[in-house]
Amino acid sequence: MANPIESESSTASRSSEARPPGWLKLGVVAAASVLAGGLAAAWWYRKTLKTLRQAEENGTNPQYGSSGNDPADEG
Repeated sequence: MANPIESESSTASRSSEARPPGWLKLGVVAAASVLAGGLAAAWWYRKTLKTLRQAEENGTNPQYGSSGNDPADEG
């Protein structure tokens, strides 16, 4: 007959095999986080590059609203 302590440990090891280990769940969450962060960064850089290209085409800086005709700039 099996010792009750051995029976409990063998039952516990079988139930832990049925679910994925904690590191696997953490890896999936980390991969999803990296993917979401990469997409957000790509979107932000694309938006920034678009703004810079538009400013280059217009010849002005949209952040400052300067017309370039300010006499204080010439001195």
